[in-house]
Amino acid sequence: MKTEEILALIQKEFQDVKVRIVRESILIENKEQLLPVVYFLKKHSSLCLDYVSSVTGVDYISYFEVIYHLFSMTNKDSALILRVRTKDRENPTIPSLTKIYRGAEYQEREAFDMYGIRFTGHPDLRRLFMWEGFEGFPMRKDYEQEDSDILETEDVEWLQARGVQVPEAMKQKAEELYQKNERAISRPGSGQ
Repeated sequence: MKTEEILALIQKEFQDVKVRIVRESILIENKEQLLPVVYFLKKHSSLCLDYVSSVTGVDYISYFEVIYHLFSMTNKDSALILRVRTKDRENPTIPSLTKIYRGAEYQEREAFDMYGIRFTGHPDLRRLFMWEGFEGFPMRKDYEQEDSDILETEDVEWLQARGVQVPEAMKQKAEELYQKNERAISRPGSGQ
């Protein structure tokens, strides 16, 4: 079934949902409607979109978007690409699809870990690749990368605990940062 036909089915079923086509995909503009729409797509007799193959986060600076690729394993049909957005950069939230697709669990955790998008209703939302205590979300466009040439006090302690000799100049720079309560952040054009 073509994207336009699926859009028409959604609009017929949900009069209050705001949906439109964006780059051959369907964008659900009111994220609160995500779960009912996805459940409808999964249970609709001619669609049977019963498999989520991909859940991906994207940072467009003014908003975050989560993109889903849905397939019908029953009908062996091509993918439907579904999008939903959140404009809140401080606390971006999207409803979790884990109650509909168990396979979304780790992929939502990845989007949380990399972008900080919180999936409300997720059964175990925690970091997947980065360690607990890691600061920030490395795939965000405003993420400040640590300068890999400058050690912080935690780095020095970790290296020394493993028998690595850290040069005095590096230890001194780490201590200076610690005293100033600063991080070893690499800023474009800073010469670091």
